[in-house]
Amino acid sequence: MGKVLAAALVGIAAALAAERLLAFRNRLNATREVDPVALPNCHLIKGIETGSEDIDILPNGLAFISSGLKYPGLKSFAPDKPGEIFLMDLNEKKPKASELRISRGFDLGSFNPHGISTYIDKDDTVYLFVVNHPHQKSTVELFKFMEDDNSLVHLKTIRHDLLTSVNDVVAVGPDSFYATNDHYFSDFILMFLEMYLGLTWSNVVYYSPKEVKEVAAGFYSANGINISPDKKYIYIADILDHNVHVMEKHADWNLTHVKTLQLDTLADNLSVDPDTGDIWTGCHPNGMKLFYDDPDNPPASEVLRIQNILAEQPTVTRIYAENGSVLQGTSVATVYDGKLLIGTVFHRALYCEL
Repeated sequence: MGKVLAAALVGIAAALAAERLLAFRNRLNATREVDPVALPNCHLIKGIETGSEDIDILPNGLAFISSGLKYPGLKSFAPDKPGEIFLMDLNEKKPKASELRISRGFDLGSFNPHGISTYIDKDDTVYLFVVNHPHQKSTVELFKFMEDDNSLVHLKTIRHDLLTSVNDVVAVGPDSFYATNDHYFSDFILMFLEMYLGLTWSNVVYYSPKEVKEVAAGFYSANGINISPDKKYIYIADILDHNVHVMEKHADWNLTHVKTLQLDTLADNLSVDPDTGDIWTGCHPNGMKLFYDDPDNPPASEVLRIQNILAEQPTVTRIYAENGSVLQGTSVATVYDGKLLIGTVFHRALYCEL
């Protein structure tokens, strides 16, 4: 009887493990191959070789680019090189990326930038919020942009017990923001188990010097986050659930769910066109390829534009897609005046004229 019971328990455990593995592969779109969609006027941006994970463009056409992310489980072309913030002026005929100098006193050696967001204050001061992972921890670094000499002045490092595994931020004030925690755990093994078991413990946190609180929860992996041009709605990408959530923002900074747009791809960062309200997102058609360093089968790239997301039937258009021969692991796409920038987790960056 004991042997029969033991065999039954082993069988149940094996069945559960197989079911979890299948669900995990489905969340990663492990079998999907992308059909190519070409853009005619594109070229790789010189000088960006180790990622362009997030991009944020000011209304005047200055684009900030975070580069050099080292993320657990993903490859890096320069694992020992500190991260960087690049700047591009998209008003130039041939825009070039240049590294921004960061003020003394900031620990450049452990700089590991992830998501970024800009905020323009009433006096036209430009603040840059940067998710940072020094020594695989999570902080948010606040900088002031000095346009006269293309530099960043570090103002402060933000840490909090609720900011455990920060992926992206959207600034809503000179020292306040919403942040996504893409995992509940920060340890790599526990993060993997969290994904494998399909735990929906990821969340969104509101931070200000006076108040820090969870404002949304129940995500597989909350990733990109942004705000509508009228400041009424917050958009959140759940990368492992293949969707974008629309949340209404209230006066007390709490969020309530409005709708969810389901996609067939892993949406990463979200950018919002300030003129049209369209959402642009860099996507991973097959997330499994991100975790395998196979030069013969690299992670593909995909860019979507979402129009009228509040409508009953939003329009989703695939703007760009390719198999990784040009661009690997697209994480962001953003537009300015007929120009499109496409960034990646750990690879190159693409400049296109639409």
